[in-house]
Amino acid sequence: MNPGLTFSPTHKTLAVIMGGGAGTRLFPLTKERAKPAVPLGGKYRLVDIPISNCLNSGIRSIYILTQFNSTSLHRHINASYKFDNFTPSFAEILAAQQTPQSSKWYQGTADAVRQNLRYFLEQPYEYFIILSGDQLYRMDYRTILRQHMESGAQITIATTPVSRESASGFGIMHTDDKRRISRFVEKPKDPAILDTLKIPSDLLQTIGYTKNAELFQASMGIYVFNRSVLCECLDNELEDFGKNIIPNAIQNYAVNAYIFQGYWEDIGTIDAFFEANLKLTDESPPYSFYEVGAPIYTHPRFLPASVIRATSVDRAIISDGCMIEQSTIERCVIGIRSIIEPGSTIRNSILMGADYYEADLPSSSGELPPIGIGRGCTIDHAIIDKNARIGEGVVITPHTKSPDYDGEGFYVRDGIVVVPKNSVIPSGTRI
Repeated sequence: MNPGLTFSPTHKTLAVIMGGGAGTRLFPLTKERAKPAVPLGGKYRLVDIPISNCLNSGIRSIYILTQFNSTSLHRHINASYKFDNFTPSFAEILAAQQTPQSSKWYQGTADAVRQNLRYFLEQPYEYFIILSGDQLYRMDYRTILRQHMESGAQITIATTPVSRESASGFGIMHTDDKRRISRFVEKPKDPAILDTLKIPSDLLQTIGYTKNAELFQASMGIYVFNRSVLCECLDNELEDFGKNIIPNAIQNYAVNAYIFQGYWEDIGTIDAFFEANLKLTDESPPYSFYEVGAPIYTHPRFLPASVIRATSVDRAIISDGCMIEQSTIERCVIGIRSIIEPGSTIRNSILMGADYYEADLPSSSGELPPIGIGRGCTIDHAIIDKNARIGEGVVITPHTKSPDYDGEGFYVRDGIVVVPKNSVIPSGTRI
């Protein structure tokens, strides 16, 4: 964030974070929780990223729209984001509900905002910033708001430069050298069409590239709307911003691009989620949870420091409250309250930890292995979700398996073994 940026229309801005989708691309991590509630980086949740960006940008009016498996997300928001009584600040959940006007679930991002528009209009907000709940990035939203106001745009869409190879996976915006958007093409595959969507040479030089660079503006799913324009754009039955609202708006309103050049990753798939987490262990990670004056906020916990005995650790993030003995840890993200028994080897993996210790449970779990990783286990290229019970001598690896496979107590997605929340893997199991 830029502490020198004094322009701040944020008191007139409402943030709306989209978290209502079923999260099918992140299954089985979304089997028992909403997508924004998926753990990230050892101790955070996905939703902490856009909320923290808002708070660090001075935006303190935040709604999170949810629909599927939202209980854990509600608990996290209520436990994490508490404001005093002397400032008009809030971070609140708006879940899908039946009303006299509508009895249906959210049909898309635009429909979700439409169904809650009456709440958004209760206060005199002049700007609305629509955000995604499954992206990893840092952005000072004051910069996009400033450009939005100074350019006279009615809608501003955040874009990020991508290569030709990546362009086919995004919605691509084409602008003139003044950043006015004239076309939108969803996931273009035709090389001839891609040729017409390249960033203009003058604009390339303005943003710091050579004029011959071949780059395209990919939509980040971040939109700023003027109040009246949002109401007009939603005065219909169109369901989705990216597929419906934005293409129509380009023809009828002044729609500009805000070109974001920092690290940004859509972590809506198992593979992207896995790689984004493990990159956090790099010597110079592309994303850091620590930046002076702009922390990432989350649920404050009162856990002891982790205890690590006779263990080899290389490139790992180890969260609070862990107990690790006589093991080998290589390129891993170890979540809160993780227990790793002696003789285990864990490589290229994410352990999400636990919501409690075994001793906190009201009664003995009987024949079940204790929560955590048992003695003598080998785990490679895996995501072990919260509260999983991994017995002794268990081997977990995706090698020799299909990249997408459903097993007993586990799944393989994108070539990564995922052990779901609360699963039990008996001793001696080989996955």
